[in-house]
Amino acid sequence: MSLLTLYGAAAVTLMLVAYALEQRAAGWVLVFALACVASSLYGWLAGAWPFGVVEAVWAGVAFRRWQRRVAA
Repeated sequence: MSLLTLYGAAAVTLMLVAYALEQRAAGWVLVFALACVASSLYGWLAGAWPFGVVEAVWAGVAFRRWQRRVAA
């Protein structure tokens, strides 16, 4: 297993954990957004640019959700 594959697996695992914990605190939404950025980077590095694009969009959506939760 390559370091890139391990990085991708870790990024996606962090996304899953953060998503599951989002209702507990706004900080988990931010962690989810950062994990989406990490997953997007993985997609680009792995040559799977559609995955990289979709994860970048998810990161933007998650950052916006985090901003709204913090402001509320």
